[in-house]
Amino acid sequence: MLIHPWDAPRSDAEWQQWLAGHDFGQLAVNGLPGEPPHVQPAHFAFESGHGPLGRVITHLARPNPLWPALEADPEVLLSVVDDYVYVPGPWQAPPDTPPEHGVPTSFYAAVQLRCTARVVDDPGEKAELLNRQVAHFQPEGGSAPAAVGEAPFGRMLSGIRALCLEVTGVQAKFKYASHKPQDVQDRIAAGLADRAGPRDAAARDHQLRRR
Repeated sequence: MLIHPWDAPRSDAEWQQWLAGHDFGQLAVNGLPGEPPHVQPAHFAFESGHGPLGRVITHLARPNPLWPALEADPEVLLSVVDDYVYVPGPWQAPPDTPPEHGVPTSFYAAVQLRCTARVVDDPGEKAELLNRQVAHFQPEGGSAPAAVGEAPFGRMLSGIRALCLEVTGVQAKFKYASHKPQDVQDRIAAGLADRAGPRDAAARDHQLRRR
């Protein structure tokens, strides 16, 4: 992922705070020789307090076809993208330039976590990781905990495998025209506010926050 200096996060806190509110992504696993990569959409929980860069926990069904490739090469990439919008060319036209000369572009936020994966098959550890993930998405509770040999979920543990992904590297990007002249940024912000389409408000918030 190309990251210009003006699109880079201002600090680790910026990408960590954004990632805390974006817990669905695509897990990319290198394919076996002669095969394309596996790309698995998945909910996950990012835990910053584990290791230097944190860890990710998730789980997948045991019949998932990516397991042989993951066991052959545990180096994976988790990609999360959101707050993306299309920016029309006229909004980006430089000062004293005809609007039709402006270059269209995309705004987006993206975090890519390079990780080393550990597959968890121990029933007790699977139950503990599953409960941690559910607690992330349901802090209010309401679901019975998973426990080995206990209803209602104990018998279902054999049908999944858990994943602990130790984060070894991070790339983050917030592409919101931070390098553009002030009046161009004002025009873009006004355009996003007037259009008020899906994700326009989130993109405008990023742009105003980073200017």
